[in-house]
Amino acid sequence: MLLLETDRDSFLKPLQAVTGIVERRHTLPILSNVLIERVQDRLTFIATDLELQISTAAPCLDHVQDFSLTVSAKKLQDICRALPEGSPLKLHGLDGRVQVKAGKSQFSLQTLPAEDFPRLSPIAESGEVIRIPQKDFKDLIGLVQYAMAQQDIRYYLNGLLLVMQDASLTLVATDGHRLSLASAPLPSGRPPQEVILPRKTVTELGKLLTDTEDDLILEIGQNQVKFTFGTISLVSKIVDGKFPDYTRVIPSGHTKSITLPRLALLHALQRAAILSNEKFKGVRLVLTNNSLSIICNNNEQEEAQVELEVSYAGEALDIGFNVTYLLDVLANLTCDEVTWEFGDANSSAVATIPQNPDFKYVVMPMRI
Repeated sequence: MLLLETDRDSFLKPLQAVTGIVERRHTLPILSNVLIERVQDRLTFIATDLELQISTAAPCLDHVQDFSLTVSAKKLQDICRALPEGSPLKLHGLDGRVQVKAGKSQFSLQTLPAEDFPRLSPIAESGEVIRIPQKDFKDLIGLVQYAMAQQDIRYYLNGLLLVMQDASLTLVATDGHRLSLASAPLPSGRPPQEVILPRKTVTELGKLLTDTEDDLILEIGQNQVKFTFGTISLVSKIVDGKFPDYTRVIPSGHTKSITLPRLALLHALQRAAILSNEKFKGVRLVLTNNSLSIICNNNEQEEAQVELEVSYAGEALDIGFNVTYLLDVLANLTCDEVTWEFGDANSSAVATIPQNPDFKYVVMPMRI
């Protein structure tokens, strides 16, 4: 029984948009599947892991009958990727299986009942939505997401804090050793509101959002948040927890400041890190008159030292950091220059972007 007649590219693009969240092996087999529904001239793809749900739709004009089925997301995606671009594609359904036909290639896949596919409950209509250009939100994610914790017992640190206050939207991430913060203006003021987004949700948004001025629509419910952009709808559960007071972590009044080219500092740190201790990844920054020395040592008594010229005439400073934390921020920024502000050897340092007060990166020092 013919279910669908289309082409490989029109089918693969929406399929790829949803399969990023699908786990190959799951205690619930149906969660490894994608739900494909066809109602009249609209083809919908839905995937979920019970915490996050992504759906997208594509026009379907072949005038074949409506259907609803679930099939292995990864296998179907791999099959479509392996087909030549633009090749015609047909789906046939028969006795709990779906056949994918393209030219002289034919694949038979097992299906599971569509009625057994779990869906997240619809978010309650609050009437208030936030609109922000996709590019702006994607840029904010890129500025902060690398500072999220990974598998920390403090589960709320494994996500990203989203704060709406007055007329600004702020994203904050921290793993307890460093913190990144970035803000963007909103069209109008609103009551203060905070939610913690899970790591997986942040990662998928970073992949799926485009560098366009098209709207991203954000709706926040009781325990869910919904993002709508283009043809994609992403619904995510919110992390239940209390995020640390990030405003207390950001130091002020640092008197030692240097501004230098971002790439020059990134490359210098990369060179020095070759001889850093593999376990502790320590790097010393020694700041003297118009000079910054970057020094790494390891257990074999080997040492790397890289010198950079800087405009600095203040008090000398010798401070240690985890070099990975410095590399992360420099690799994720896109600006030409970066400013570093220091207190003493025991105080956190702050990285900022010249002429951009809406970004801050705080990193704690380490003893070396």
